[in-house]
Amino acid sequence: MSTKPKARKFRIRRSAQETEQQAEQQAAKAVGASDQMFAPPKDDGFGNQSFPSAEGYEDEESVTTPVAPPALKPPKADTTQAAVEDTPSAQPGDQTGSNTIDAIRREGLTGRQLRMARRVAQKQGMSPTSDFDAVRQLRDAGIDPFKRANMLELVVSDARAGQPAPNTPVGQALQTAPGMQITPTQMPAGGGVPSTEVLDAQERARDVMDIQRDIARRRRRRAMMLAMRMLFFVLLPTALAGIYYYAIATPMYGTKSEFVIQSADPAGGAGGGLLSGSPLGSSQDSITVQGYLQSRDAMLRLDADEGFREHFSQDFIDAIQRLDTDATQEAAYKKYQKSVKIGYDPTEGIIKMEVIAASPEESAEFSKQLITYAEQQVDQLTARKRGDQMKGADESRKDAERKMVEAQNKIVEIQEKLGVLSPESEVQAVFGQITQLESELLTERISLQQFLANARPNDAKVSAAQNKVEELERLIDEKRSQLTESSASSGSLARISGQLLVAQADLEVRQGLLAQAEGAFEAARLEANRQVRYLSVAVNPIAPDEPTYPRAFENTILAFLIFSGIYLMVSLTSSILREQV
Repeated sequence: MSTKPKARKFRIRRSAQETEQQAEQQAAKAVGASDQMFAPPKDDGFGNQSFPSAEGYEDEESVTTPVAPPALKPPKADTTQAAVEDTPSAQPGDQTGSNTIDAIRREGLTGRQLRMARRVAQKQGMSPTSDFDAVRQLRDAGIDPFKRANMLELVVSDARAGQPAPNTPVGQALQTAPGMQITPTQMPAGGGVPSTEVLDAQERARDVMDIQRDIARRRRRRAMMLAMRMLFFVLLPTALAGIYYYAIATPMYGTKSEFVIQSADPAGGAGGGLLSGSPLGSSQDSITVQGYLQSRDAMLRLDADEGFREHFSQDFIDAIQRLDTDATQEAAYKKYQKSVKIGYDPTEGIIKMEVIAASPEESAEFSKQLITYAEQQVDQLTARKRGDQMKGADESRKDAERKMVEAQNKIVEIQEKLGVLSPESEVQAVFGQITQLESELLTERISLQQFLANARPNDAKVSAAQNKVEELERLIDEKRSQLTESSASSGSLARISGQLLVAQADLEVRQGLLAQAEGAFEAARLEANRQVRYLSVAVNPIAPDEPTYPRAFENTILAFLIFSGIYLMVSLTSSILREQV
């Protein structure tokens, strides 16, 4: 972190002698400039007079009043005093005046104060030789040259048409400021120098009165111009608007109605959202219906059904509100927007509609027709969604039902083809027969053994018993082969049982899918019912018995405010541009 360098401050003190010398130099410079300013003109021998220039004469801003020391020594004889004594009109023998002039010079008066003192002296009829002599003569006469009243008299006197003060030399009277010229009106009729006439109190009062009259006249003229502009740009258009609204405008009738869009969703139900059942839940549908009623489609339908354009093209309607017979669709739509006013209240979910027409009956009829269009539009909002949901669920249900029927037909075909109604029952019957044959075979074998147990068995019985045992064995083998081996006409019971089991399993799956499809279809139907929107009319459109429009007084006041605002803006803009230019 660096610190700023520090430097000591020194004060230069001036001695009293240096201050005295500086004051004397400034006083001498002011006296020299004053003498040069009021010196008489020089003649070049040809009748032309040249006036001295005012260069080096300091003004109030450039000449500062020096602070005189408490006691100053008597000034030495300088060139300025010698110049004053050498003046032709000076009085060399007046030692008291010289001492007074020296004392006045030490006061350190500014150049402007010296010029003002000389002008006051000339106004009083004195003939000072210098500015300091003018201060001395005025003080001897008891007049304060720096009094505010005397200064104001000089300002008023010199402001009159550039007239010079009395007893002013010719050279000084003809001097002008840079860029200023003396006009012929300021010169007397006989030529020569301007008049040295002094204004008295009556003339001054007369001039002040003339100025006041001129100011009042200009104020009256400006007030009259303002009144004329207000009359032309504000009052006249307002009067024309009032005449139109009160006498010319065709009375119009407005039919008001209110309706709300409701849904079948239960408040706070599982199928609805957080805002279901509230006005915000159907705000999208309400805004959609509002946009449709203000669209060109609704205008075209109303024109085709009720003759909207023909109604507003009737001859008894005034020219401003009448729609031309060959008007374009865009012009008819603009008229439709002005005639049908629809607003939506999101806090309550109510749509407010006002239909304006030239007759009360047509107004009510237009309103009812638009409500019908709105109801149809509400039905169409969810019809496609509901239709898609129901269509998908119905197609799934029908497909499951078709496949289940196919599975059932396949089982019937297997049963018809193989001649087996039930594989389980057929197998049980075969097993029963095998069991019975085996018991008979066992009995016959026992009988055969008994026959063989004899010493001398009967050959006929033994042969019959053996034949019967062989037959029973053959039958048992045939029955067993029927369970496992397939025949030419039909398969085995095992194959038949497997095919039937597969077909029955397929049938069970199809039945399950059909049950699910039926459940989905029912859910879609319930969801579609919840998505249904209803348009409930809260305020029915009733034809009014008195004209609703135009509102003459309100429209006239509104026209006055509009024209006043336009005039104010234009006047402010023009005044600002004029000031800038």
